[in-house]
Amino acid sequence: MKKTAAFFLAIGLVLGLNAQEKVPGDTLRIAGENHFRNIRQLTFGGDNAEAYWSFDGKHIIFQRTSPKDGINCDQIFIGKVPETADEAFTYKMVSSGKGRTTCAYFLPDGKHIIYASTHEGSADCPPVPDRSKYGNRYIWPLYNTYDIYMADLDGKIVKKLTSAKGYDAEATLSYDGKKMIYCSDKDGDLDLYVMDLKSGKEKKVTSALGYDGGAWFSPDGKKIVWRASRPKTDAEIKEYKELLAEGMVAPTNMEVWVANTDGSDARQITSLGQANWAPNFTADSKRIIFCSNHEYKRGFPFNMYMVDLDGKNMQKISRDNGFDAFPMISPNGKKIIFASNRNNGGTRDTNLFLADWVE
Repeated sequence: MKKTAAFFLAIGLVLGLNAQEKVPGDTLRIAGENHFRNIRQLTFGGDNAEAYWSFDGKHIIFQRTSPKDGINCDQIFIGKVPETADEAFTYKMVSSGKGRTTCAYFLPDGKHIIYASTHEGSADCPPVPDRSKYGNRYIWPLYNTYDIYMADLDGKIVKKLTSAKGYDAEATLSYDGKKMIYCSDKDGDLDLYVMDLKSGKEKKVTSALGYDGGAWFSPDGKKIVWRASRPKTDAEIKEYKELLAEGMVAPTNMEVWVANTDGSDARQITSLGQANWAPNFTADSKRIIFCSNHEYKRGFPFNMYMVDLDGKNMQKISRDNGFDAFPMISPNGKKIIFASNRNNGGTRDTNLFLADWVE
């Protein structure tokens, strides 16, 4: 769902973005962002997003598009997290450069990664949807050539993890590295599956009609969190099924759900309206950070919020007038990585930002 950034930023540029008060001495931090300190911009230009920590907290893996650099379709990169203010952020591409890739994640061994790719379907970048056919709404393509692969840090694919016809993507791993949770439409709906990586055996853990995706395991291994749409009216159900039949989904009306790792005791924890997504857990497994546009009737900006597992004590943790999303707190709970449109000079660039996390 990365392209939401560029799409909604375009809306924001048309509507006009207000100037925001910056914190003296921490110029990338906006007044009210009390959980952040010492924000540092890691990338400069292009569309960079879905940056996730390695288990040792020393590297991040992310996806990037940058036409000026010849990267015209999302590819996967690994970068070393700077340890000092003077150390540069360096990164390298680890996907094949073919097709489109998404949703990468480290294995605990620090030597392997997983990500989804369309490269076996075609080396070309798959076409983006013609949104004029859908009333110019934001429509997300479910490329049926996406499969999930395991590769080493040099980019060599060592194992293909999914092979069902259809969309297989959005994979993350349990903190012991034994299980993978991912989204697939192989049974006719967008549902979540948990796979044992060693045996390949898997279990479907959602079954309600609607899009279930973007799932994460809690660090303590007890829960999962994900984003879900639940079409209810006849018109909503009809539209959802028609789009799905075309390999599309409109991810503009979603809420955050949690459940036990086997899918039991599933419950909706936000009821905010509009798009609530990109959720994952804090390092203590007690709270959830997610992205939402629920405060803004126009559907823009997107900011990040934090909430307890019972849906209570919600806090707004970012305040950019553009797009803040894909937050992930480091395994030791001391840093946060996120994607944002801040400091992009009025362009549509989405960059990665690193900050100290303050409880």
